[in-house]
Amino acid sequence: MTYILAIDQGTTSTRTIVFDRAMNVTAQAQQEFPQHFPQSGWVEHDPVNLWDTTVATCRDAIKAADIVATDISGIGITNQRETVIVWDKTTGDPVYNAIVWQDRRTADTCRTLRDAGHEPMITVRTGLLLDPYFSASKLSWILDHVDGARDRAAKGELLFGTVDCFLIWKLTGGTVHATDATNAARTMLYDIHKGRWSQTICGLLDIPMEMLPEVKDCAADFGQTQPDLLGTPVPIYGVAGDQQAATIGQACFEPGMLKSTYGTGCFALLNTGDTPVQSNNRLLTTIAYQLDGKPTYALEGSIFVAGAVVQWLRDGLKIISDAAQTQALAEQADPHQDVILVPAFVGLGAPYWNPDCRGATFGLTRGTGPAEMAKAALESVGYQTRDLIEAMSADWKATGVQPTLRVDGGMAANDWAMQFLSDIIAAPVDRPVNHETTALGVAWLAGMRAGLYPDQQGFAAGWARETQFSPHMDETLRGQKYDAWKRAVQATLSV
Repeated sequence: MTYILAIDQGTTSTRTIVFDRAMNVTAQAQQEFPQHFPQSGWVEHDPVNLWDTTVATCRDAIKAADIVATDISGIGITNQRETVIVWDKTTGDPVYNAIVWQDRRTADTCRTLRDAGHEPMITVRTGLLLDPYFSASKLSWILDHVDGARDRAAKGELLFGTVDCFLIWKLTGGTVHATDATNAARTMLYDIHKGRWSQTICGLLDIPMEMLPEVKDCAADFGQTQPDLLGTPVPIYGVAGDQQAATIGQACFEPGMLKSTYGTGCFALLNTGDTPVQSNNRLLTTIAYQLDGKPTYALEGSIFVAGAVVQWLRDGLKIISDAAQTQALAEQADPHQDVILVPAFVGLGAPYWNPDCRGATFGLTRGTGPAEMAKAALESVGYQTRDLIEAMSADWKATGVQPTLRVDGGMAANDWAMQFLSDIIAAPVDRPVNHETTALGVAWLAGMRAGLYPDQQGFAAGWARETQFSPHMDETLRGQKYDAWKRAVQATLSV
Protein backbone atom coordinates (compact mmCIF):
# COMPACT_ATOMS: atom_id res chain seq x y z
CA MET A 1 0.00 0.00 0.00
CA THR A 2 2.39 2.66 -1.27
CA TYR A 3 0.20 4.86 -3.47
CA ILE A 4 -2.32 7.67 -2.97
CA LEU A 5 -5.24 8.39 -5.28
CA ALA A 6 -6.07 12.10 -5.61
CA ILE A 7 -9.43 13.03 -7.16
CA ASP A 8 -9.47 16.58 -8.56
CA GLN A 9 -13.09 17.33 -9.47
CA GLY A 10 -13.02 20.67 -11.30
CA THR A 11 -15.42 22.98 -13.09
CA THR A 12 -14.87 21.63 -16.59
CA SER A 13 -13.28 18.23 -16.04
CA THR A 14 -12.50 15.53 -13.50
CA ARG A 15 -8.94 14.28 -13.05
CA THR A 16 -7.56 11.50 -10.93
CA ILE A 17 -3.82 11.33 -10.20
CA VAL A 18 -1.83 8.49 -8.68
CA PHE A 19 1.02 9.62 -6.42
CA ASP A 20 3.77 7.26 -5.27
CA ARG A 21 5.49 7.04 -1.90
CA ALA A 22 7.78 9.95 -2.82
CA MET A 23 4.75 12.11 -3.79
CA ASN A 24 5.64 11.94 -7.48
CA VAL A 25 2.95 11.61 -10.15
CA THR A 26 2.83 8.02 -11.39
CA ALA A 27 -0.20 8.22 -13.68
CA GLN A 28 -3.31 10.27 -14.28
CA ALA A 29 -6.59 10.26 -16.17
CA GLN A 30 -8.92 13.10 -17.11
CA GLN A 31 -12.40 13.44 -18.57
CA GLU A 32 -14.30 16.58 -19.48
CA PHE A 33 -18.05 16.85 -18.95
CA PRO A 34 -20.79 19.08 -20.40
CA GLN A 35 -21.58 22.57 -19.15
CA HIS A 36 -25.25 23.58 -19.09
CA PHE A 37 -26.46 27.19 -19.47
CA PRO A 38 -30.28 27.11 -19.21
CA GLN A 39 -30.56 30.90 -19.10
CA SER A 40 -28.26 33.90 -19.19
CA GLY A 41 -26.18 33.90 -16.02
CA TRP A 42 -27.16 30.33 -15.13
CA VAL A 43 -24.48 27.61 -14.99
CA GLU A 44 -25.26 23.98 -14.17
CA HIS A 45 -23.67 20.52 -14.15
CA ASP A 46 -25.41 17.17 -14.21
CA PRO A 47 -24.31 15.51 -10.93
CA VAL A 48 -24.43 12.14 -12.70
CA ASN A 49 -21.65 13.41 -14.99
CA LEU A 50 -19.56 14.44 -11.98
CA TRP A 51 -20.00 10.99 -10.45
CA ASP A 52 -19.45 8.99 -13.64
CA THR A 53 -16.28 10.88 -14.58
CA THR A 54 -14.96 10.42 -11.04
CA VAL A 55 -15.37 6.65 -11.12
CA ALA A 56 -14.07 6.38 -14.70
CA THR A 57 -10.93 8.46 -14.07
CA CYS A 58 -10.18 6.56 -10.84
CA ARG A 59 -10.29 3.28 -12.71
CA ASP A 60 -8.33 4.63 -15.68
CA ALA A 61 -5.60 6.15 -13.47
CA ILE A 62 -5.19 2.93 -11.51
CA LYS A 63 -4.92 1.00 -14.77
CA ALA A 64 -2.43 3.50 -16.23
CA ALA A 65 -0.28 3.20 -13.10
CA ASP A 66 -0.32 -0.60 -13.49
CA ILE A 67 -1.43 -1.08 -9.89
CA VAL A 68 -4.49 -2.49 -8.14
CA ALA A 69 -6.68 -1.00 -5.44
CA THR A 70 -4.91 -2.96 -2.69
CA ASP A 71 -1.79 -0.89 -3.52
CA ILE A 72 -3.58 2.33 -2.52
CA SER A 73 -3.20 3.63 1.03
CA GLY A 74 -5.92 6.25 0.78
CA ILE A 75 -7.89 8.68 -1.35
CA GLY A 76 -7.84 12.49 -1.28
CA ILE A 77 -10.60 14.61 -2.81
CA THR A 78 -10.36 18.22 -3.95
CA ASN A 79 -13.19 19.95 -5.73
CA GLN A 80 -14.76 23.00 -7.30
CA ARG A 81 -16.05 24.98 -4.34
CA GLU A 82 -19.48 26.50 -3.64
CA THR A 83 -21.28 24.32 -6.23
CA VAL A 84 -24.54 22.95 -4.77
CA ILE A 85 -26.11 19.49 -5.05
CA VAL A 86 -29.32 18.27 -3.36
CA TRP A 87 -30.13 14.57 -3.51
CA ASP A 88 -32.58 11.95 -2.26
CA LYS A 89 -31.38 10.44 1.02
CA THR A 90 -32.61 6.96 0.07
CA THR A 91 -31.87 6.66 -3.65
CA GLY A 92 -28.98 9.11 -4.06
CA ASP A 93 -30.74 10.66 -7.06
CA PRO A 94 -30.21 14.43 -7.46
CA VAL A 95 -33.44 16.44 -7.36
CA TYR A 96 -31.96 19.09 -9.67
CA ASN A 97 -28.77 19.80 -11.56
CA ALA A 98 -25.76 21.02 -9.60
CA ILE A 99 -25.83 24.83 -9.49
CA VAL A 100 -22.26 25.92 -10.19
CA TRP A 101 -20.24 28.52 -8.28
CA GLN A 102 -20.29 30.80 -11.37
CA ASP A 103 -24.12 30.91 -11.40
CA ARG A 104 -25.72 34.33 -10.77
CA ARG A 105 -29.43 33.46 -10.65
CA THR A 106 -29.77 34.34 -6.96
CA ALA A 107 -28.48 37.91 -7.29
CA ASP A 108 -31.90 39.33 -6.46
CA THR A 109 -32.21 37.12 -3.38
CA CYS A 110 -28.86 38.33 -2.13
CA ARG A 111 -29.77 41.93 -2.88
CA THR A 112 -33.01 41.60 -0.89
CA LEU A 113 -31.15 40.15 2.10
CA ARG A 114 -28.56 42.91 1.84
CA ASP A 115 -31.20 45.62 1.69
CA ALA A 116 -32.82 44.10 4.78
CA GLY A 117 -29.54 44.62 6.64
CA HIS A 118 -28.42 40.98 7.01
CA GLU A 119 -25.01 41.19 5.34
CA PRO A 120 -23.01 42.40 8.39
CA MET A 121 -24.24 39.46 10.50
CA ILE A 122 -23.51 36.98 7.71
CA THR A 123 -20.05 38.42 7.09
CA VAL A 124 -19.11 38.37 10.77
CA ARG A 125 -20.13 34.72 11.17
CA THR A 126 -19.02 33.24 7.85
CA GLY A 127 -16.28 35.62 6.70
CA LEU A 128 -18.04 35.90 3.34
CA LEU A 129 -19.89 38.59 1.46
CA LEU A 130 -23.58 38.19 0.69
CA ASP A 131 -23.16 37.06 -2.89
CA PRO A 132 -24.64 34.44 -5.28
CA TYR A 133 -21.09 33.05 -5.59
CA PHE A 134 -21.57 31.08 -2.37
CA SER A 135 -23.74 28.02 -1.75
CA ALA A 136 -26.48 29.21 0.60
CA SER A 137 -28.70 31.15 -1.79
CA LYS A 138 -28.32 28.42 -4.44
CA LEU A 139 -29.54 25.80 -1.96
CA SER A 140 -32.48 28.00 -1.02
CA TRP A 141 -33.34 28.42 -4.72
CA ILE A 142 -33.50 24.63 -5.26
CA LEU A 143 -35.78 24.22 -2.24
CA ASP A 144 -38.05 26.98 -3.56
CA HIS A 145 -38.16 25.96 -7.22
CA VAL A 146 -38.16 22.15 -7.29
CA ASP A 147 -41.66 20.77 -6.73
CA GLY A 148 -42.02 19.40 -3.22
CA ALA A 149 -38.35 19.93 -2.36
CA ARG A 150 -38.88 22.13 0.67
CA ASP A 151 -41.48 19.78 2.19
CA ARG A 152 -39.26 16.77 1.52
CA ALA A 153 -36.26 18.54 3.06
CA ALA A 154 -38.29 19.37 6.17
CA LYS A 155 -39.19 15.67 6.49
CA GLY A 156 -35.51 14.67 6.35
CA GLU A 157 -35.76 13.07 2.91
CA LEU A 158 -33.18 15.26 1.13
CA LEU A 159 -29.49 15.90 1.70
CA PHE A 160 -27.35 18.88 0.72
CA GLY A 161 -23.69 18.96 -0.06
CA THR A 162 -20.93 20.58 -2.02
CA VAL A 163 -19.32 18.39 -4.67
CA ASP A 164 -16.88 16.70 -2.27
CA CYS A 165 -19.78 15.76 0.00
CA PHE A 166 -21.80 14.26 -2.86
CA LEU A 167 -18.81 12.22 -4.04
CA ILE A 168 -18.09 10.95 -0.51
CA TRP A 169 -21.72 9.90 -0.13
CA LYS A 170 -21.65 8.07 -3.48
CA LEU A 171 -18.22 6.50 -2.96
CA THR A 172 -19.23 5.12 0.44
CA GLY A 173 -22.57 3.83 -0.79
CA GLY A 174 -24.54 6.40 1.18
CA THR A 175 -22.98 5.52 4.53
CA VAL A 176 -21.14 8.83 5.07
CA HIS A 177 -22.64 12.31 4.75
CA ALA A 178 -19.71 14.56 5.54
CA THR A 179 -17.61 17.44 4.28
CA ASP A 180 -14.45 19.16 5.50
CA ALA A 181 -14.08 22.54 7.16
CA THR A 182 -12.72 24.30 4.04
CA ASN A 183 -15.74 23.39 1.92
CA ALA A 184 -18.17 24.11 4.76
CA ALA A 185 -16.59 27.56 5.10
CA ARG A 186 -17.61 28.38 1.50
CA THR A 187 -21.33 27.68 1.90
CA MET A 188 -22.21 30.94 3.70
CA LEU A 189 -23.95 28.72 6.27
CA TYR A 190 -20.96 27.83 8.47
CA ASP A 191 -19.79 29.83 11.48
CA ILE A 192 -16.02 29.77 10.98
CA HIS A 193 -15.40 31.03 14.52
CA LYS A 194 -17.55 28.50 16.41
CA GLY A 195 -16.87 25.67 13.96
CA ARG A 196 -20.51 24.74 13.39
CA TRP A 197 -23.44 25.39 11.09
CA SER A 198 -25.19 28.68 11.84
CA GLN A 199 -28.74 28.12 13.01
CA THR A 200 -29.47 31.82 12.52
CA ILE A 201 -28.45 31.89 8.85
CA CYS A 202 -30.18 28.58 8.12
CA GLY A 203 -33.33 30.02 9.68
CA LEU A 204 -33.02 33.19 7.63
CA LEU A 205 -33.00 31.14 4.40
CA ASP A 206 -35.43 28.50 5.71
CA ILE A 207 -32.91 25.69 5.27
CA PRO A 208 -33.53 22.57 7.43
CA MET A 209 -30.31 21.83 9.29
CA GLU A 210 -30.99 18.09 8.97
CA MET A 211 -29.89 18.44 5.33
CA LEU A 212 -26.40 19.56 6.26
CA PRO A 213 -23.40 17.21 6.44
CA GLU A 214 -21.07 16.51 9.36
CA VAL A 215 -17.98 18.76 9.21
CA LYS A 216 -14.60 17.07 9.67
CA ASP A 217 -10.92 18.00 9.59
CA CYS A 218 -9.19 18.07 6.19
CA ALA A 219 -7.30 14.91 7.18
CA ALA A 220 -9.88 12.56 8.70
CA ASP A 221 -11.72 9.28 8.21
CA PHE A 222 -14.37 9.90 5.55
CA GLY A 223 -15.28 6.22 5.21
CA GLN A 224 -14.36 3.60 2.63
CA THR A 225 -15.27 3.15 -1.01
CA GLN A 226 -17.71 0.42 -1.92
CA PRO A 227 -15.82 -2.78 -2.89
CA ASP A 228 -17.28 -2.96 -6.40
CA LEU A 229 -16.05 0.52 -7.42
CA LEU A 230 -12.30 -0.08 -7.45
CA GLY A 231 -12.04 -3.79 -6.61
CA THR A 232 -11.56 -3.48 -2.86
CA PRO A 233 -12.54 -0.90 -0.21
CA VAL A 234 -10.15 2.06 -0.08
CA PRO A 235 -10.27 4.62 2.75
CA ILE A 236 -10.95 8.31 2.03
CA TYR A 237 -8.53 10.23 4.23
CA GLY A 238 -8.21 13.75 2.84
CA VAL A 239 -10.61 16.47 1.61
CA ALA A 240 -10.14 20.17 0.81
CA GLY A 241 -11.66 22.72 -1.56
CA ASP A 242 -9.48 23.34 -4.59
CA GLN A 243 -7.93 26.66 -3.55
CA GLN A 244 -7.25 25.49 -0.01
CA ALA A 245 -5.77 22.29 -1.42
CA ALA A 246 -3.42 24.40 -3.56
CA THR A 247 -2.44 26.39 -0.45
CA ILE A 248 -1.56 23.12 1.27
CA GLY A 249 0.22 21.81 -1.83
CA GLN A 250 2.33 25.00 -1.88
CA ALA A 251 3.21 24.36 1.79
CA CYS A 252 1.95 27.80 2.82
CA PHE A 253 1.80 26.75 6.47
CA GLU A 254 3.28 29.85 8.11
CA PRO A 255 1.37 33.08 8.79
CA GLY A 256 2.19 35.62 6.09
CA MET A 257 2.77 33.04 3.35
CA LEU A 258 0.83 33.75 0.17
CA LYS A 259 -0.05 31.65 -2.87
CA SER A 260 -1.87 32.58 -6.04
CA THR A 261 -3.44 30.08 -8.43
CA TYR A 262 -3.97 31.11 -12.05
CA GLY A 263 -6.64 29.07 -13.75
CA THR A 264 -9.80 30.39 -15.37
CA GLY A 265 -9.81 32.93 -12.57
CA CYS A 266 -7.18 33.74 -9.97
CA PHE A 267 -7.41 32.92 -6.29
CA ALA A 268 -4.91 34.32 -3.81
CA LEU A 269 -4.85 33.02 -0.23
CA LEU A 270 -2.85 34.57 2.61
CA ASN A 271 -2.25 32.40 5.68
CA THR A 272 -3.19 34.40 8.81
CA GLY A 273 -2.58 31.58 11.29
CA ASP A 274 -5.08 31.02 14.09
CA THR A 275 -6.47 34.55 13.64
CA PRO A 276 -9.56 35.04 11.47
CA VAL A 277 -9.05 38.54 10.06
CA GLN A 278 -12.14 40.56 9.18
CA SER A 279 -11.42 42.45 5.96
CA ASN A 280 -12.04 46.15 5.51
CA ASN A 281 -11.27 45.82 1.79
CA ARG A 282 -13.91 43.32 0.65
CA LEU A 283 -11.67 40.28 0.85
CA LEU A 284 -13.00 37.01 2.22
CA THR A 285 -12.12 35.48 5.56
CA THR A 286 -11.97 31.74 5.20
CA ILE A 287 -10.49 28.52 6.60
CA ALA A 288 -7.22 27.60 4.87
CA TYR A 289 -7.18 24.12 6.42
CA GLN A 290 -8.14 22.37 9.63
CA LEU A 291 -5.98 19.69 11.27
CA ASP A 292 -6.45 18.03 14.66
CA GLY A 293 -9.57 20.10 15.26
CA LYS A 294 -7.69 23.39 14.92
CA PRO A 295 -8.56 25.72 12.02
CA THR A 296 -5.92 27.83 10.29
CA TYR A 297 -7.44 30.91 8.68
CA ALA A 298 -6.76 32.86 5.50
CA LEU A 299 -7.68 36.02 3.69
CA GLU A 300 -8.78 35.25 0.14
CA GLY A 301 -9.08 37.41 -2.93
CA SER A 302 -10.82 36.13 -6.04
CA ILE A 303 -10.20 37.42 -9.55
CA PHE A 304 -12.93 36.30 -11.95
CA VAL A 305 -10.84 36.49 -15.14
CA ALA A 306 -7.20 35.37 -15.35
CA GLY A 307 -6.59 32.50 -17.77
CA ALA A 308 -10.01 33.28 -19.22
CA VAL A 309 -8.58 36.46 -20.75
CA VAL A 310 -6.21 34.31 -22.80
CA GLN A 311 -9.13 32.11 -23.82
CA TRP A 312 -10.85 35.30 -24.99
CA LEU A 313 -7.86 36.21 -27.16
CA ARG A 314 -8.09 32.73 -28.69
CA ASP A 315 -11.85 32.16 -28.98
CA GLY A 316 -13.23 35.71 -29.06
CA LEU A 317 -10.69 37.84 -30.93
CA LYS A 318 -9.07 34.80 -32.60
CA ILE A 319 -5.64 36.43 -32.58
CA ILE A 320 -3.99 33.29 -31.20
CA SER A 321 -4.64 29.59 -31.69
CA ASP A 322 -2.81 28.43 -28.55
CA ALA A 323 -2.36 30.04 -25.12
CA ALA A 324 1.42 29.62 -25.31
CA GLN A 325 1.55 32.11 -28.20
CA THR A 326 0.81 35.02 -25.88
CA GLN A 327 4.37 34.98 -24.54
CA ALA A 328 5.98 35.55 -27.95
CA LEU A 329 3.38 38.18 -28.85
CA ALA A 330 3.91 40.09 -25.60
CA GLU A 331 7.65 40.13 -26.25
CA GLN A 332 7.02 41.68 -29.70
CA ALA A 333 4.66 44.40 -28.45
CA ASP A 334 5.51 48.07 -28.99
CA PRO A 335 6.90 49.28 -25.64
CA HIS A 336 5.71 52.82 -26.36
CA GLN A 337 2.04 51.82 -26.42
CA ASP A 338 0.32 51.77 -23.04
CA VAL A 339 -2.75 49.67 -23.74
CA ILE A 340 -4.71 48.67 -20.64
CA LEU A 341 -7.34 45.94 -20.68
CA VAL A 342 -9.76 45.69 -17.75
CA PRO A 343 -11.16 42.15 -18.26
CA ALA A 344 -14.44 42.65 -16.43
CA PHE A 345 -16.25 40.20 -18.70
CA VAL A 346 -18.38 38.99 -15.76
CA GLY A 347 -17.79 41.97 -13.51
CA LEU A 348 -14.85 42.50 -11.18
CA GLY A 349 -14.03 40.36 -8.17
CA ALA A 350 -12.00 41.36 -5.12
CA PRO A 351 -11.46 43.95 -3.90
CA TYR A 352 -14.18 45.62 -6.02
CA TRP A 353 -16.96 42.99 -6.05
CA ASN A 354 -18.91 44.65 -8.81
CA PRO A 355 -20.78 42.01 -10.85
CA ASP A 356 -22.46 44.56 -13.13
CA CYS A 357 -19.54 46.39 -14.76
CA ARG A 358 -18.11 45.04 -18.03
CA GLY A 359 -14.73 44.93 -19.72
CA ALA A 360 -13.01 47.92 -21.26
CA THR A 361 -9.82 48.72 -23.16
CA PHE A 362 -7.91 52.00 -22.87
CA GLY A 363 -5.07 53.53 -24.85
CA LEU A 364 -5.85 52.10 -28.28
CA THR A 365 -4.06 53.62 -31.28
CA ARG A 366 -3.95 52.88 -35.02
CA GLY A 367 -0.81 50.89 -34.27
CA THR A 368 -2.46 48.61 -31.72
CA GLY A 369 -2.45 45.02 -32.91
CA PRO A 370 -2.44 41.44 -31.65
CA ALA A 371 0.90 41.83 -29.87
CA GLU A 372 -0.24 44.84 -27.85
CA MET A 373 -3.56 43.17 -26.98
CA ALA A 374 -1.78 40.01 -25.81
CA LYS A 375 0.57 42.10 -23.67
CA ALA A 376 -2.33 44.03 -22.14
CA ALA A 377 -4.18 40.79 -21.40
CA LEU A 378 -1.22 39.27 -19.54
CA GLU A 379 -0.54 42.53 -17.71
CA SER A 380 -4.16 42.67 -16.51
CA VAL A 381 -3.56 39.55 -14.42
CA GLY A 382 -0.53 41.12 -12.76
CA TYR A 383 -2.41 44.34 -12.01
CA GLN A 384 -5.34 42.46 -10.48
CA THR A 385 -2.97 40.41 -8.34
CA ARG A 386 -1.37 43.59 -7.01
CA ASP A 387 -4.86 44.87 -6.15
CA LEU A 388 -5.34 41.75 -4.01
CA ILE A 389 -1.95 41.95 -2.32
CA GLU A 390 -2.40 45.64 -1.45
CA ALA A 391 -5.81 44.89 0.05
CA MET A 392 -4.36 42.00 2.05
CA SER A 393 -1.50 44.14 3.32
CA ALA A 394 -3.97 46.80 4.44
CA ASP A 395 -6.14 44.24 6.23
CA TRP A 396 -3.47 42.24 8.00
CA LYS A 397 -0.58 43.81 9.82
CA ALA A 398 0.07 41.08 12.43
CA THR A 399 3.32 39.95 10.83
CA GLY A 400 2.78 41.34 7.37
CA VAL A 401 2.55 39.62 4.03
CA GLN A 402 5.78 37.79 3.25
CA PRO A 403 7.44 39.26 0.17
CA THR A 404 7.59 36.07 -1.92
CA LEU A 405 4.50 34.92 -3.84
CA ARG A 406 4.14 31.22 -4.68
CA VAL A 407 2.26 30.62 -7.93
CA ASP A 408 0.60 27.69 -9.67
CA GLY A 409 -2.04 26.99 -12.30
CA GLY A 410 -1.89 27.05 -16.09
CA MET A 411 -0.85 30.68 -16.52
CA ALA A 412 2.02 30.22 -14.07
CA ALA A 413 3.84 28.43 -16.92
CA ASN A 414 4.00 31.72 -18.88
CA ASP A 415 7.42 33.22 -18.13
CA TRP A 416 6.54 36.66 -19.51
CA ALA A 417 3.40 36.91 -17.38
CA MET A 418 5.24 35.79 -14.25
CA GLN A 419 8.08 38.26 -14.84
CA PHE A 420 5.59 41.11 -15.23
CA LEU A 421 3.80 39.90 -12.10
CA SER A 422 7.07 40.11 -10.16
CA ASP A 423 7.79 43.54 -11.62
CA ILE A 424 4.40 45.06 -10.82
CA ILE A 425 4.15 43.68 -7.25
CA ALA A 426 7.85 44.47 -6.62
CA ALA A 427 8.46 41.06 -5.06
CA PRO A 428 9.90 37.65 -5.99
CA VAL A 429 7.56 35.12 -7.59
CA ASP A 430 8.31 31.43 -6.99
CA ARG A 431 7.09 28.68 -9.31
CA PRO A 432 7.36 25.19 -7.79
CA VAL A 433 8.88 22.06 -9.32
CA ASN A 434 5.59 20.22 -8.82
CA HIS A 435 2.90 22.06 -10.76
CA GLU A 436 0.12 19.72 -9.53
CA THR A 437 -0.26 21.65 -6.31
CA THR A 438 -4.02 21.20 -5.90
CA ALA A 439 -3.97 17.42 -6.26
CA LEU A 440 -0.72 17.25 -4.29
CA GLY A 441 -2.35 19.08 -1.38
CA VAL A 442 -5.08 16.47 -0.87
CA ALA A 443 -2.68 13.64 -1.71
CA TRP A 444 -0.51 14.80 1.18
CA LEU A 445 -3.52 15.06 3.51
CA ALA A 446 -4.55 11.48 2.70
CA GLY A 447 -1.00 10.15 2.74
CA MET A 448 -0.16 11.85 6.02
CA ARG A 449 -3.32 10.44 7.60
CA ALA A 450 -2.44 6.98 6.24
CA GLY A 451 1.08 7.20 7.67
CA LEU A 452 2.66 7.10 4.21
CA TYR A 453 3.78 10.74 3.95
CA PRO A 454 5.70 13.01 6.36
CA ASP A 455 4.10 15.39 8.83
CA GLN A 456 3.44 19.06 8.09
CA GLN A 457 6.99 20.16 8.86
CA GLY A 458 8.51 17.38 6.78
CA PHE A 459 6.21 18.12 3.84
CA ALA A 460 7.08 21.83 3.95
CA ALA A 461 10.80 21.00 3.99
CA GLY A 462 10.33 19.03 0.77
CA TRP A 463 8.73 21.90 -1.18
CA ALA A 464 11.03 22.77 -4.10
CA ARG A 465 11.25 25.84 -6.30
CA GLU A 466 11.66 25.44 -10.05
CA THR A 467 12.07 29.12 -10.99
CA GLN A 468 12.18 32.44 -9.17
CA PHE A 469 11.22 35.63 -10.99
CA SER A 470 12.72 38.80 -9.45
CA PRO A 471 11.52 42.38 -10.03
CA HIS A 472 13.59 44.46 -12.49
CA MET A 473 11.17 47.26 -13.37
CA ASP A 474 12.14 50.82 -12.50
CA GLU A 475 10.17 52.03 -9.49
CA THR A 476 8.95 55.17 -11.24
CA LEU A 477 7.68 53.18 -14.23
CA ARG A 478 6.01 50.68 -11.90
CA GLY A 479 4.14 53.46 -10.18
CA GLN A 480 3.08 55.07 -13.46
CA LYS A 481 1.76 51.80 -14.88
CA TYR A 482 -0.17 50.88 -11.74
CA ASP A 483 -1.66 54.39 -11.47
CA ALA A 484 -2.85 54.07 -15.07
CA TRP A 485 -4.43 50.71 -14.22
CA LYS A 486 -6.29 52.17 -11.24
CA ARG A 487 -7.62 55.02 -13.38
CA ALA A 488 -8.81 52.49 -15.97
CA VAL A 489 -10.59 50.44 -13.29
CA GLN A 490 -12.35 53.49 -11.89
CA ALA A 491 -13.49 54.49 -15.37
CA THR A 492 -14.81 50.96 -15.94
CA LEU A 493 -16.67 50.95 -12.62
CA SER A 494 -18.26 54.31 -13.35
CA VAL A 495 -19.93 53.24 -16.61
